[in-house]
Amino acid sequence: MAEPMSPSPCANQPTIRSRYGVDTLAGHLATPEGVVGDAINAVRFLAVDAVERADSGHPGTAMALAPLAYALYARHMRHDPQDPGWPDRDRFVLSIGHASLLQYAALHLSGYALALDDIASFRQWGSRAPGHPEPGATPGVEVATGPLGQGIANAVGMAIAERLLARRFNTTDYAVVDHRTWAIAGDGDMMEGLTSEAASLAGHLKLGKLTVFYDDNHISLEGPTKLHFSEDVGNRFAAYGWQVLRLFDAADIDAIDEAITDARHDERPSLVIVHTHIGIGSPVVGTADAHGAPLGETAVAVAREVLGWPHPPFEVPSPVYQHWQELVAERAAARPRWQQMYEAFRNEEPGQAAEFERVLAGELPKGWEEHLPHFEPGRRIASRAASGIVLNAITPAIPELVGGAADVGPSTKTLLTEEKDVGPREWAGRNLRFGVREHAMGSILNGMAAHGGVRVFGATFFVFSDYMRPAIRMAALMKLPVVFVFTHDSIGLGEDGPTHQPVEHLASLRAMPGLTVIRPADANETAQAWRVALERDGPTALVLSRQDLLTLDPTRVDVAAGASMIAAGDDAVIVATGSEVQLAVAASEQLAAEGIGARVVSMPSWELFRAQPSERREDVIPPGMPSLAVEAGASQGWREFVEATISIDRFGASAPASVLYERFGFTSDAIAAAVRALLGRGDGTGDRSTGELR
Repeated sequence: MAEPMSPSPCANQPTIRSRYGVDTLAGHLATPEGVVGDAINAVRFLAVDAVERADSGHPGTAMALAPLAYALYARHMRHDPQDPGWPDRDRFVLSIGHASLLQYAALHLSGYALALDDIASFRQWGSRAPGHPEPGATPGVEVATGPLGQGIANAVGMAIAERLLARRFNTTDYAVVDHRTWAIAGDGDMMEGLTSEAASLAGHLKLGKLTVFYDDNHISLEGPTKLHFSEDVGNRFAAYGWQVLRLFDAADIDAIDEAITDARHDERPSLVIVHTHIGIGSPVVGTADAHGAPLGETAVAVAREVLGWPHPPFEVPSPVYQHWQELVAERAAARPRWQQMYEAFRNEEPGQAAEFERVLAGELPKGWEEHLPHFEPGRRIASRAASGIVLNAITPAIPELVGGAADVGPSTKTLLTEEKDVGPREWAGRNLRFGVREHAMGSILNGMAAHGGVRVFGATFFVFSDYMRPAIRMAALMKLPVVFVFTHDSIGLGEDGPTHQPVEHLASLRAMPGLTVIRPADANETAQAWRVALERDGPTALVLSRQDLLTLDPTRVDVAAGASMIAAGDDAVIVATGSEVQLAVAASEQLAAEGIGARVVSMPSWELFRAQPSERREDVIPPGMPSLAVEAGASQGWREFVEATISIDRFGASAPASVLYERFGFTSDAIAAAVRALLGRGDGTGDRSTGELR
């Protein structure tokens, strides 16, 4: 039974609220008798056998946590194997993605379309059971996890999305959105700083429908965690504002039930600390040898005997399947009840129901693009400021659009000025205040996008994309429609100096598969960039200037095509992005006075340009025409499109932006000189401090 709150040993020291079970080795080694014990052992040995056959994987954690997987999938979570995408299902995230077989075994035994042969082909080419969970590969998997900490932050995002949708669509009579988010994490997750960022925000927001189970097995890949990890995780989470519960006996199903009940009835997110023995029943129990390698034939035989599982590899008795699926049928019964309720909701609120179905399908409202503003040529405005105007213009037309910044909303111009903030128990707002938590922001946005029903964006300075790069990569891997807004995009940042001036970041993000990077040249390209970003299925990075940019002729720009000709010319082509386009135009005008026709091409997106037919690409940048790229970033990658560059392959400096552009050779004179050199009409020396003309 749960113990009442005990006095804190220190006035400011939070305490762990409840304890369950007895901390004894016998308790950890115990397995319930009868079919329940067999149901748990089936999870364990599907994991063991799959790792043995693959000759790689992580068996020990799946063995230890099998009772918890059984309790969640068979006794508590709302889910239906026949409809894995049911909108009001509970979400489950296995943050310890290396223990993927724990989830695969539970999905298989529950009746999902994951066959025994799929598990037997674990980690093989084309398998529905890859080494780490991947949505799309395996039915019932919500997000890809692998890099530790990502899953916890994704779960926080899912819980936020659930609350936002519940506030928008639920009525007094109909709870259209009313589900929970569950996650399992491990010691490695707790060591990652990302977890602290996300957990801190979750506690602040009082996400009471989020429960994280922490597998505290005191083992990491190198050995016992006492080598490098001795903090009190429970009190850390209590300080974040979480309810903290402790399970001493991982095999005590009744204790798990009680902990889950307590988690359901608290307005705070809950951390359930589960003490387990990795590799339970095997000769390597409680050691790092049970973590990331097959147990071996002898150890597997011992485990089978100790745990009472006499069956050969990949054999599960029919009573076990029957037991699992009878219990799961009780969990799945929530779906037809919800469907019946939803039909009544649709009859009474047809407009709301249609809107709910639209946002879940990821469809944008009809006519939303009509709200995109147009900017008059000749006006000077920073692309970050133009982005803010665009964002606030389209927000009323896209009610599911929600986002925020990592404490730099005023600087990134991403505050939705007519909308409220999201806060504790305040879910009517659309401004998310992430605080200085870039990594968590990215991963939480991924969780929200994976949940569905919302369109999300998050903003910070471009140089700090480094802090959230793992989340950007996971968004690309999962093809999530997240918009990452990055401002202060170059040495144009000015006086803050090289620590804040991104140089290599464009090249780095352009190298990432599945991510579309857009660096618009002016306000109209910025408006078009938002349209492209919101209409894409995958993630987009908008890279925006701090300094004012000259607004171009809107009839000439075409972001969706990746590149467009801004000024005509048949002698040479100058390709530029962002703030450097206006310099290229000035250089072209200077060269025209000399009788040189220098075409100017704005190329806001390499990825979108690559996607064009070859004829279209060659029409913009004709083969054989002398070509020069101008961009205040690293030169890497530009040779795919041009033969020379004016670029920066060193860090910046602290000075006003105008001084930096002069010193680093980003002037119309330097560009014109480089074009003359390509045509054999000058030496093209420019400023050698940035590296030679390439």
